[in-house]
Amino acid sequence: MCRSKHSCVGDCGLGRVMSFPMNTREALIALNMIDHLGPIRLRQLLDRFDGDPVAVLNAGRDRLLAVPGIGPETAESVANGLRTVDLKGELRRIAEAGCQVVIATDPEYPPLLREIYDPPVVLYVKGRLTMEDRGAVAVVGSRLTTHYGVEVARKLSYQLGYTGVTVVSGGARGIDAAAHAGAMAAKGRTIAVLGSGIDIVFPAEHRDLFERVAASGAVVTQFQFGRTPDKQTFPIRNRIVAGMSLGTVVVEANLTSGALITANFAADYGRQVFAVPGRIDSPRSKGCHELIRKGARLCEGLEDILSEFEYLFPPVPLRPDPGHPCRTGSDPTGAEAVILNALDVADERTLDDVIETTGLPAATVSVALFSLEMKRKVKQLAGKRFLRIDRS
Repeated sequence: MCRSKHSCVGDCGLGRVMSFPMNTREALIALNMIDHLGPIRLRQLLDRFDGDPVAVLNAGRDRLLAVPGIGPETAESVANGLRTVDLKGELRRIAEAGCQVVIATDPEYPPLLREIYDPPVVLYVKGRLTMEDRGAVAVVGSRLTTHYGVEVARKLSYQLGYTGVTVVSGGARGIDAAAHAGAMAAKGRTIAVLGSGIDIVFPAEHRDLFERVAASGAVVTQFQFGRTPDKQTFPIRNRIVAGMSLGTVVVEANLTSGALITANFAADYGRQVFAVPGRIDSPRSKGCHELIRKGARLCEGLEDILSEFEYLFPPVPLRPDPGHPCRTGSDPTGAEAVILNALDVADERTLDDVIETTGLPAATVSVALFSLEMKRKVKQLAGKRFLRIDRS
């Protein structure tokens, strides 16, 4: 009879397979590699075995079958788990790749992701997850885009990144790539969630993008090394994108876009869904318009996103940006002070009015107004009209 639950696997009567001693993290990596065992079934097993993944691996087929919801195929796969997966090889690949594996009990595991009904048991991470990511927002959309969609995704992500909001997306072509690029251009954090193993670059041309994302944030996946992307892995990836984010912004999507799957996950998890409107005659906008019809919040700019989460993003000094001297603190200086003096708390002013009154270049006015909005000193209304906020 086996007495060490940390060193062996399988039914004694069926020829037990002896293995090296495992800790909880290694056992979860092994379970994550087993076929026919998703996070929901694994959660059922862990609940039955007091949260101990080593005990799950040691349970044997008969005890596994006694767990509600676990059928013969799953029980067989788990009972023979270490006969079919190369755990030692996987641990070696993890070390050689310089990545880490985060589990739900780790402090860096995204707390919002922990709240969904089917959180991944492990996350492979290149780069690092931080406390800053607790206020993440997803920016997603179609791989096939218009110039308008790419520019909106880049601009929104730049603004989110600049205000300290982590931008999450799926690392795909089109809107996802623009979202990652925009956040990094603002020297902000961004997270790319892959639908493949962390060693698989898909699409192939995003190798440099993923390296830059890992350097400024994190590249994450729940899939083992060597897992290639397919129709099953992308929806699994999309649930992580939605699950680790406060809200999901769909910038551009047709009616069959995977971005709508991400939006549906977000809604199921009780998270806010935003949709950017587009041209009424563009198929690329049909998905966003459908989301708006179903209750998604209309997103015409950054303020629509931040106002939804204002309790999480209080007015604070912005990060210094050497390229924009007027963005160095919470008190208006330079162009900001001039513009603030030109605005009134009771009388709305258009962008052209502000330019004419101050005599400042249009580009300077636009940048300064954005900074003043972030500091909650100016409010932008419909039609690009601006109002000073009375804080006296």
